[in-house]
Amino acid sequence: MRQENKIILYMTDSGNVTVSVRYEDENFWMTQKAIAELFEVGVAAISKHINNIYEDEELTAEATVSKMEIVQEEGSRTVKRTVEFYSLDMIIAVGYRVNSKKATRFRQWATKTLHEYIQKGFVLNDDFLKNGKPFGKDYFDELLERIREIRASERRAYQKIADVFEQCSYDYDKDSSSTREFYSFVQNKLHYAITGKTAAELIAERVTLEHPTMGLTTWKAAPDGKIIKRDVGVAKNYLNEKELTRLNRILTMFIDYAELMAEDEVPMSMMDWLRETDHFLQSNRRKVLKDKGSIFA
Repeated sequence: MRQENKIILYMTDSGNVTVSVRYEDENFWMTQKAIAELFEVGVAAISKHINNIYEDEELTAEATVSKMEIVQEEGSRTVKRTVEFYSLDMIIAVGYRVNSKKATRFRQWATKTLHEYIQKGFVLNDDFLKNGKPFGKDYFDELLERIREIRASERRAYQKIADVFEQCSYDYDKDSSSTREFYSFVQNKLHYAITGKTAAELIAERVTLEHPTMGLTTWKAAPDGKIIKRDVGVAKNYLNEKELTRLNRILTMFIDYAELMAEDEVPMSMMDWLRETDHFLQSNRRKVLKDKGSIFA
């Protein structure tokens, strides 16, 4: 049975071209024009490569081409046309003949994205959603499921908050420098809400060589294990029992807050989460950090 098609957007290596990829019958499909845009060559070159692939019997037309209906604007008219679309196997085969680097990148993206579509029927962090398209009910159902999995996990409260931001920000990019800065800023906001100090300020104030544990109240191998360099640089390790209890309570409440946002079907970017962190802290009568503090790690 044919599944209802969906259109996904894919950005090329150069970042200058965004092409439409059609998802139907658990496969990805593109027109010759779209394939040409993907690999940034002319349509004639794509057509030639497709014919050569068929002549070399690398692939068959029966398995790789399908006629599908599209709707397009022609002047003031909206018309339907039947156009030939080519499957993922053909797109990759053409790509390796045109530009193997671009083909490899597209194959990696397609494999990951196709797997999510087959498993769930949608892609959670899809560029189509980032570009202002509607967020469907499936998107928020998945968010709720992921938030509840995070809540039930054995990970510590701080790690759970990081998981929430990762799973619930539609523009999350783990390799981005702005993502690392985001986590650092949120961490400082949470420390400041409890102690009135950023992580770096807290460490600078409480570390002392005269104390047997250098001022640490806990560390990875506590209470009897060795303190290592990494332990000394973790601000949470200097919190007293009361502060730590309050921090964990705030973090737990924030996960509840994130779940409520998902139930209300509010799409969130990382900047949205930064603003909501301030609103959340203010509503709980906590101090809100507006800058990076007076000491930098």
